[in-house]
Amino acid sequence: MEIVINGVVSGIVLAFLIGPVFFTIIQTSIERGFSSGVLVAVGVSFSDACYIFFSYLGLVQFMEAEKFRHYLSYAGGIVLLLFGLYYLLIKSRKLVRAEGGHIRSRGWLSLVAKGFIINGLSPMVLFFWIATVGVATTQLAYHSNQQVFVFFASIVSTVFLTDVIKAKLADRLRLLMTPRVIQIMNMILGVVLVIFAGRLIFFPDNLPH
Repeated sequence: MEIVINGVVSGIVLAFLIGPVFFTIIQTSIERGFSSGVLVAVGVSFSDACYIFFSYLGLVQFMEAEKFRHYLSYAGGIVLLLFGLYYLLIKSRKLVRAEGGHIRSRGWLSLVAKGFIINGLSPMVLFFWIATVGVATTQLAYHSNQQVFVFFASIVSTVFLTDVIKAKLADRLRLLMTPRVIQIMNMILGVVLVIFAGRLIFFPDNLPH
């Protein structure tokens, strides 16, 4: 039970870190509905699970190399910048209504991939999981596979549940969303992605060690 509680607490901390994923889920849910927001959250959770797996296998050894950290930061920043410019310069120019019939449907795979990519391109997420793996195996002394699985399953489940709640709350706002408001939301998401991209590209040394 203690392992689950520790996992839930860690999951809540991660879930309320405001970043590109937060705004992506909100924007997708408002524009395309609750189910689309949930699919993005599924992609985020799958990305988290991959990061946990690689972190547990010893990726932390590579992260200690400064060059590797910088290359990872630059690569993630460039792709996030492209996403941000798309939402800021292209997506924000399209006036759409928050009604399913007015928006071209997207396949479930593309929405899952959207969450996976946005979450996966943020080195901050990787650093969080590496740090959490370190805490779990040292301070919390979770050494057995069962303990590690329960701990990280609790974290990912908590993050997914909070993302679903975010998507539901955002979906409730759809009736209040005018095309202009949705346009502004796309602009906000674009600005957020560009800001995070700038931090990764121009200030890689400020990332946590």
